[in-house]
Amino acid sequence: MTTLVPPTPVPSVLVGRPRYEGANIRTWIGFKHFMYLVEEAVLQWLRDQGHGARELFHQYGLGTEIVDCSVQLPAVLEVDDEVRAEVVAGTGKRLRVQMSVHRDGQDVVVLRGHVTVALIPETDAPTHRTAPDTLAAWEAAELGEATGLRSERTLPAGADLASTLAPAGSGAFLWSWRAPYFYCHFSDRVQHSGYVRALEEVVDRFLADRGISVGRMLRERAWIPVVSRARVRLAEPAHMEETVHTVFQVDDVLREMMFSGRMDCWVQRDDRLIQVASATILHGYAISRGPDAGQLARLDPEVCAILTGSPS
Repeated sequence: MTTLVPPTPVPSVLVGRPRYEGANIRTWIGFKHFMYLVEEAVLQWLRDQGHGARELFHQYGLGTEIVDCSVQLPAVLEVDDEVRAEVVAGTGKRLRVQMSVHRDGQDVVVLRGHVTVALIPETDAPTHRTAPDTLAAWEAAELGEATGLRSERTLPAGADLASTLAPAGSGAFLWSWRAPYFYCHFSDRVQHSGYVRALEEVVDRFLADRGISVGRMLRERAWIPVVSRARVRLAEPAHMEETVHTVFQVDDVLREMMFSGRMDCWVQRDDRLIQVASATILHGYAISRGPDAGQLARLDPEVCAILTGSPS
């Protein structure tokens, strides 16, 4: 009996370069701009299916939203690198993404990732139609339906928000910010890349709060944060100009080389706290100058204790 093997999906390909904005230390590009390139590649995949984000909004009333993006970063990306990003349909509603650069005569993989996309009916759209057949599986009635991550907590009367989300002794750090329109999509809600920005910023603020700010570690030890893995997931909409209460906490230090952390984002509505996003990140420090530049630094006991301990 002959078994037919389904053809390998033809990848959608985007060739581009990281933005100069992401070259903050030497010429290395930060994780946020890896994820920006993933977003661009996913938009190209939609165009290659015959329906780009603009058409989906104007002709179908659907907003294109990345609701989950998980990336591994096995190699550095530098300014001026030309990146080849390939996207193929994976299992379920996920897309597989791989990014590579041509360096020293060979192709080097700099990112492997998975992305989930949702098409959400938008109240501000000029018309409303069901998604085209080729993209029907990605349509959802609302963001919460697409993510399946709904979580809420009741805030007791008179309770302090800070002590509820980041109680003393927990080691958690709380930062609250107003959702600006330039973090939003479709005149309404914070988009995925807005939470990618928030993840970068809350880690920076956490480190400064613990007394080991990026600037201090760079000056005193020539250390800079480096990310090898990150995942950002949407849960429920956070609407334009709402206050997003963001909690970050280090879960563990691995082999004295990396630390894993978690971000959870909440909005308060009456006496309820609604989770709107979550993220995980695996961080380390790279040596930024001298003969060991580019290598991972070993985290000494003092730094490990600061990362995992309570605020002083």
